[in-house]
Amino acid sequence: MAVIRFIYDGVREMFRGTREYKMWLIALSVVVLFGAWRYSEQLTNGLVVTGMSDQVSWGFYISNFAFLVGIAAAAVLLVIPAYIFDRKDIKDVVLVGEGMAVAAVTMAILFVIADLGRPDRLWHMIPVVGRFHWPVSLLAWDVLVLSVYFLLNLAIPFYVLYSHYRGKEPNFRLYFPFVVIAMFWAISIHTVTAFLFSANPARPFWHTALLGPRFIASAFASGPALIIITLQIVRKVTSYPVSQTVIDLLALIMTFALQISLFFVGAELFTDFYNEGAHAASIHYLFLGLGGFDSLRSWIWFALALNLIAVVILMIHPLRRKTLMLNIACVLTFIGIWIEKGMGLVIPGFVPTPLGEIFEYVPTSVELSVAAAIWALGILIFTLLAKAVIAIEQGKLRYHAKEVKYSS
Repeated sequence: MAVIRFIYDGVREMFRGTREYKMWLIALSVVVLFGAWRYSEQLTNGLVVTGMSDQVSWGFYISNFAFLVGIAAAAVLLVIPAYIFDRKDIKDVVLVGEGMAVAAVTMAILFVIADLGRPDRLWHMIPVVGRFHWPVSLLAWDVLVLSVYFLLNLAIPFYVLYSHYRGKEPNFRLYFPFVVIAMFWAISIHTVTAFLFSANPARPFWHTALLGPRFIASAFASGPALIIITLQIVRKVTSYPVSQTVIDLLALIMTFALQISLFFVGAELFTDFYNEGAHAASIHYLFLGLGGFDSLRSWIWFALALNLIAVVILMIHPLRRKTLMLNIACVLTFIGIWIEKGMGLVIPGFVPTPLGEIFEYVPTSVELSVAAAIWALGILIFTLLAKAVIAIEQGKLRYHAKEVKYSS
């Protein structure tokens, strides 16, 4: 059957390559296995091996989750111009972007599982099988939107690649409605994630209507930053064509998004500090320290400095057009928003507690190892998917009735 052959040949292609490619896969697998071993320690002893506590019940895992949902949503920045505006240059790389979305959603889900004290009870979150508290529970909404987005980013490329594998053009009218759904769904996954935080009135640091727009703006800055770096790597290590116009467009989007994101940060700082009240204790702890505790102060100022340097580079057109300077801006933006949207968002929401207690959180080696493993697994998934996509899109992997042609 052609579909079975397509899957078989795609998987086979994923593991074929040069010695350097196979060493890359092995290196990522080693990191994943080490993290799995450390995670077994968490399963055995419980969350006591992490830095989390009753006071700070979300830590490094949920910080990465919040960041990665934004990375997944940013794939829509390739989908819209490719399918709505029929940009041929972007159509050439849109499947690579959707592969990144699949990897990002996978990592986001794994970080939630890692955060669970009893992952064996995950079945309770499965519709029909478990007690899926929908539509009351916002967590149920998050499970729903992430699952559907994951399936959409699997199904659409699967159909397109399967058609190309058979030497045919996909029926645009057949899959375009799902593309439209995926575009709106990309916004929904990060909006719902923001609602998970902002729906907590006892946590004034999160309880703001601006959190949703901030999430979207920061996602449309960090996501393109990662896509730009990734596409350049793909162009360098493979013969796959990546037009410079794609990178230029993503850089322009990142410029505007980062400006908006920084404006939102400034608006919140003004609101909380101009007439500072008890509700501003968390942001005071984050930026200035509180009661002698200031473990996050240097991190958030460092993140803010990175984002400011990046936005200056991006706003100066001659600098943005230089590959080196653009790459520097992308790296600074990615790291800056990872800090701001991760530890700089999740942890201060718990400090101080509603009772005024201050408990500083520091991730343990177990959390760092598990997080590294999840990131390595995500990179591994993307690498394998990109390998198959490139082979099919370049015509090196095609289906024939009696034999299959493979790339040399």
